[in-house]
Amino acid sequence: MAVAALVLALMAVAASVPTDAQDTLSAARTLLVAWHEDPARIDRARALLETAMASSPTPDALVELSQVWFLIGEFRARDEAERVDAYERGAELARRAVAAAPRSDRAHLLLAINNGRLAEMKGIVRAVSLVGSIREESETVLRLNPNNVDGLILAASLASELPGVMGGNRPKAEALFKRALELDPHQTGGRLELARLYLATKRWRDAQRELQRILDEPAPTDVPRWTVSERPRARALLAELVGAGRITGGPQSP
Repeated sequence: MAVAALVLALMAVAASVPTDAQDTLSAARTLLVAWHEDPARIDRARALLETAMASSPTPDALVELSQVWFLIGEFRARDEAERVDAYERGAELARRAVAAAPRSDRAHLLLAINNGRLAEMKGIVRAVSLVGSIREESETVLRLNPNNVDGLILAASLASELPGVMGGNRPKAEALFKRALELDPHQTGGRLELARLYLATKRWRDAQRELQRILDEPAPTDVPRWTVSERPRARALLAELVGAGRITGGPQSP
C-alpha cells in the first residue's frame, strides 16, 4: 500500500508540472497580446517564462522566451549594448529550441531574425559571417512550412536587401511579399517592407498605396507592433514622399 501510495503521489506531481508550465506559458502569451498598452508587460512575460523554464524548459517555452528577448531588443532596450545582449539571448534560446525541436519552423524563424538584428548592428564583417546562417534558417522555415507568413516576409526581406552576389533579387522579393500578404492581408509588417521595396525602386504610387493601407488597416495581425512602430513609420514615409514632391496629398488617416 505504501508503494502504491508513493507511485500515485509521484504520478500526481509529474502530471502537475506540464499543467503549471502550460498555465505560465498561456499567461505570458496573454500579457503580450496587448503589450503596447503597457510595455512593461514584456518584462513581466519574460519573468513568467523564465520561471516556466526553470521547471520545464520545453521547446514552446524556449521559443516564447526567444520571442520576448527579441521584443526587448526592439522596444525595451535602453542602448545598443542592451539591444545586442537581448538579440544574443534570443538567438541562443532559439538555437536551443531548434536542437530540442528541429521541425519547429518558429524556432528556426526566431534564430534567423535575432541573428538578423545582430548582423545589422555588428557591422559588415559580422554581418557577412551571419548571412549564410540566416539564409539557411530562412530556407528551413519555408521547407518546414511553405505558408509561414513571417517566413515568407523574412525570405522576401533578404531578397530585397542583399546584393545580387549574395542572393538579392528584387522581383523575387516582391513576389514573396505579395504571397505573404495573400495569406495574411492584415500583416502590416510585411506590407511596410513591400512599401520600402517600392520606395527603393522609385515606384512612388505603389509605395503610397501600401503605406496608406497600413494607416487604414482595421484589424492588424500584430496590434502592438502596428501601433508602436508600423503605423508611425508609414505616416512618416508618406510625409517624406509628399515633402520630396513624389506624390501629392498626405496621409488620409490621423
